[in-house]
Amino acid sequence: MPQHHSTRPQAVTALREMARALSTAWDLDSTLDLIARKTTEVMHVDSCSIYLLDPAGETLRLRASTGLARRAVGRATLRLGEGMTGHAVQTNQPVYATDAPHDPHFKWVDEAEETPFNSLLAVPLTIETDVIGALNVQTVRPYTFTSNDIEILSLIGDLAAGALAKAQLYDRQRRQLAEMRALAQVSEAITAPQYLDDMLDVVMEMAAQVMNTAVCSLFLLDETSTHLELRSARHNDNPYRYRPPLPLGEGVTGTVALTGKPMYIADVRTDPRYAGHELARAEGLVSLLSVPLSVRDRVIGVLNGYTAVPRAFTEEEQTWFATLANQTALAIENARLVTHTAVIREMHHRIKNNLQTVAMLMQLQLADAARLTTREVLETNIHRIRSIAAVHEVLSDKGFRLVDVKDVLLRITRATSETLTTPHRDIHINIFGEPLLLPSQAATALTLVVNELVQNALEHAFVGRTTGQIDISLGHSPAELIVLVKDNGRGLPDEMAKGLGLELVETLVTADLHGRIKFQSLPNSGTEISIRLPRMIENERLGD
Repeated sequence: MPQHHSTRPQAVTALREMARALSTAWDLDSTLDLIARKTTEVMHVDSCSIYLLDPAGETLRLRASTGLARRAVGRATLRLGEGMTGHAVQTNQPVYATDAPHDPHFKWVDEAEETPFNSLLAVPLTIETDVIGALNVQTVRPYTFTSNDIEILSLIGDLAAGALAKAQLYDRQRRQLAEMRALAQVSEAITAPQYLDDMLDVVMEMAAQVMNTAVCSLFLLDETSTHLELRSARHNDNPYRYRPPLPLGEGVTGTVALTGKPMYIADVRTDPRYAGHELARAEGLVSLLSVPLSVRDRVIGVLNGYTAVPRAFTEEEQTWFATLANQTALAIENARLVTHTAVIREMHHRIKNNLQTVAMLMQLQLADAARLTTREVLETNIHRIRSIAAVHEVLSDKGFRLVDVKDVLLRITRATSETLTTPHRDIHINIFGEPLLLPSQAATALTLVVNELVQNALEHAFVGRTTGQIDISLGHSPAELIVLVKDNGRGLPDEMAKGLGLELVETLVTADLHGRIKFQSLPNSGTEISIRLPRMIENERLGD
């Protein structure tokens, strides 16, 4: 129960102790926590809560509490003038009630679990003439607040406001120092001889820490300047699915890239300008700040920062984010020049690896050389080499980044269909589903697997038939990438003998791609082969 007039000396002593404690608190969070705890002790109440005005000066956000639900801290808000606490801020006067839930100004705060409380006293927190927030206390048992109670809480409010001003200044200086350090690191990266993607990962890590965001992502324009490709993303506990290429001008990211102007979205879960509301909800994304990456008035990409709770970015944060974007854009342009020789080395490395793969395939075929004609051996190896060449073709188009397996398969199956079908056979090969972006080695292994399965179907599934269809579908679940190869041919034999091709398929799927493969006959004739691969291969190299 709050202090009575007879206990004023004890209250004064407690206030002195509180002042001494606050003098040693520096950062904002520990200061807020200390104020809430000490006020609860001094006033002998059941709850003390502190609300601070957001930078825009329109919303009060719950920042600390000793009695309300913990999950409400940082999330619960009141508009200026809303509820008894908001009314105290708007009028810059104490507001109190013995039966608070029936007061005309009272409002239940979402997720705060206030139902046990009956009485409430709120006072504004002011620095000179500026109101920065409010302090309220609540009791479970009905209590009539006296003028003495109001005076004591107002004194605590004055102490708290001064301590909070000091803490906010300290936090601002600490943030500015962190920002300057981060920008200095980015400046160093401009001349650092490291791979572009490695550098971008470092920048995204710094951006996420400094901006205190749930996710930071960076998109770059492709060489055709028609699509934006996700190049780096850093997140805390929030999941963040790698996005397929975004058309220029589409959604928030595409619009920022097209216009060259930053955009702020208060809630990506509901804003019509943001494409992908359901995905945002699933990933726990709320507010978005999106700024262009520009070099000499030319936009080369977009930098995004997402929060997990509603948040209005301050002018300082927006300026820092834009400065980071400009520095990063310069770093990207520099790194593209610096890493040119590194790309050449990487190209030689990959060609060496794939030539070794070709040599291994030919060596494996030696065991079957006696029963195969020279033509069969050459044709089989030509198709395998074409699969590897198609991956390199996509890499040369896209610039040594992630390879779209769907794109590669379209190229391979077109050539395979032309080579292995005759004018008297009408076999259609269709590819469905989502783009599947993989590192080059995983993409090479998977395209080899699918090409072997398509060749096997063309050779064995349609014997004695002039028409047929092979469908390849690509998709994913939260944990796996899924590739289905299905034909409407004669189905699997009762006893399937596995030749070199199918042995190669199983080895690549299980050993190289860490996945699993399943063969099954379909009820109405035909075969379906399902390949399931762990999502981790999207972001890892499979070895050198």
